[in-house]
Amino acid sequence: MARKPSQAFRPERIQGPSTVQAFLEQQRQQDLLRFITCGSVDDGKSTLIGRLLWESQNLFDDQLATLKTDSKKYGTQGEGIDFALLVDGLAAEREQGITIDVAYRFFASPQRKFIVADTPGHEQYTRNMVTGASTADVAVLLVDARLGLLTQTRRHAYLASLMGIKQVVLAVNKMDLVGFDANTFGRISEAFAQFAQTLGFEGISAIPLSALNGDNITQRSARTPWFGGPTLMGYLETVKVLTASSEKLVFPVQWVNRPNASFRGFSGSVAQGCVKVGDTLRVTRSGQTATVADIVTLNGLLPQAQAGDAVTLRLVQEIDVSRGDVLSLAQSPLEMTDQYEARLVWMHEEAGLVGRSYDIKLANQWATASLTTIKHRVDVNTLAHEASTQLALNDISVCNLALSRPLVVDSYANCKTLGAFILVDRYSHATVAAGMISHSLRRAQNVHRQALTITRAERERLNGHQGRVIWFTGLSGSGKSTLANALEQALHAQGKRTYILDGDNIRQGLNKDLGFTDADRVENIRRVAEVAKLMMDAGQIVMTAFISPFRQEREMARQLIGPENFVEVYVSTPLEVCEQRDVKGLYKKARAGLLPNMSGISSPYEPPLVPLVTLDSSSLSLEECMQRLFGEQTRL
Repeated sequence: MARKPSQAFRPERIQGPSTVQAFLEQQRQQDLLRFITCGSVDDGKSTLIGRLLWESQNLFDDQLATLKTDSKKYGTQGEGIDFALLVDGLAAEREQGITIDVAYRFFASPQRKFIVADTPGHEQYTRNMVTGASTADVAVLLVDARLGLLTQTRRHAYLASLMGIKQVVLAVNKMDLVGFDANTFGRISEAFAQFAQTLGFEGISAIPLSALNGDNITQRSARTPWFGGPTLMGYLETVKVLTASSEKLVFPVQWVNRPNASFRGFSGSVAQGCVKVGDTLRVTRSGQTATVADIVTLNGLLPQAQAGDAVTLRLVQEIDVSRGDVLSLAQSPLEMTDQYEARLVWMHEEAGLVGRSYDIKLANQWATASLTTIKHRVDVNTLAHEASTQLALNDISVCNLALSRPLVVDSYANCKTLGAFILVDRYSHATVAAGMISHSLRRAQNVHRQALTITRAERERLNGHQGRVIWFTGLSGSGKSTLANALEQALHAQGKRTYILDGDNIRQGLNKDLGFTDADRVENIRRVAEVAKLMMDAGQIVMTAFISPFRQEREMARQLIGPENFVEVYVSTPLEVCEQRDVKGLYKKARAGLLPNMSGISSPYEPPLVPLVTLDSSSLSLEECMQRLFGEQTRL
């Protein structure tokens, strides 16, 4: 079948070469509007986009033929056309009649070009909605006229406001199923206007629709004579989206471009502001400055580059710039901080805990981050602030975060590039959260590292040995404390300075405020790791005897202390042997249901994957364990 183009681009409308050129120039000059469709499940988002493509004649003949064939195959609309199939491309989406992933579609009208993101409505796919909203200018929020505002409707509205979307269309869909009742439309519109009072939207336009039948999509419907507003396409073609201008230049370096020995440039996209040849730029991390010699693109040199331009900057002076650095104008420096407040959208089934370490990606910068405080979570139905000790899937919370090193940041309201970030699980590499920075914490500027005159090397020289941390991990009753005590006696006999940080002893003092929930266990190990690092810096050999059940926290301790100073000893005594010993009677209580959160019973224990030393105290004697601890690997 011949592939016939859509009405907006039909060649028969163009007469002569000059007209063709004028037409193409008109298309280039048209501005681009990005918008998303969002809302609760089965409110008709995919159908609405399909209808928009159909009504605006942005479909090819073979697409129409395929659509009709697929509509008969799946039979979701009987003998009619299922417009949702134009957007739902995954097999699972077509079989279930739902949207799972974000689907992007490009189309155009004579007035404007559009990129629409169809986002899923199911609560479990909220993370995908955040992805679509991150680049959108307008949100089309669909509501089923029969059901009104639902929890997911409110969640998506709140997320749209968090992502900086200022213009919202409240598309009250399926009006045909309520007889195009004006009172129903008015009631839903008023309820949403009241809910959205504090969300910061600059404009809310409510439009009654029937996406399936095309009412008020591109032409005003005769079945809504009581509605005097625009059609959906009329709104999208005319809505004004203001782009905030900024005097600050933000240029994250994506790549050091070195095609040959005579050229060294720094490639990236201008995220904000403007850069000109002759401007003096500052490397935010180091403070070094240099002058722009050339702005290089694929099509030649430019005198200047604006926000959105992908360019390579060649500098006059040779300075140290790497991937992840952020360049700014020398007279308008950017801020660096290692602590800030942010709004987090939690996207993972595994709970987010205070003290747990994650990798953070902000622009092109990477570091390690941990939650220091969960200030509150937001109830999406009432927008009330609720106390919370951990982050669950789809929670929206305000948190404080601390980073392993300062990064270049800004508030999300000022700069999306430097105000948006993701948190990544350090083991599975899954994205667990998306965040928007509210502001830097003042204590990040007030607290500075104090240089000490006496160094660790000098303390170690005085002691006659290096400081180390021997980290014993294993189930309760596995023999951690016994082995740590025997090791300390052996080291003490050699004249070495040692100390044991034992789990029970620490919980009677430093950590007496902590319980045994997952969150408290994470904080328990974080504090112990910090103390162990300080004692190692004093030149001592520190032994820690803690269950430390989670790999993430042991890895956090390893990175904090330094892999070269960290000896992980896995006391792998089997659970049944530990239960037989049961020196403290803990297993008996746990089996009776009297002791919740018992590692290995009602709470998980994650064995080390690659420990430096593995000891099974049920099959090895104490002397054999000591021989392994003094082996070549430990360097004791």
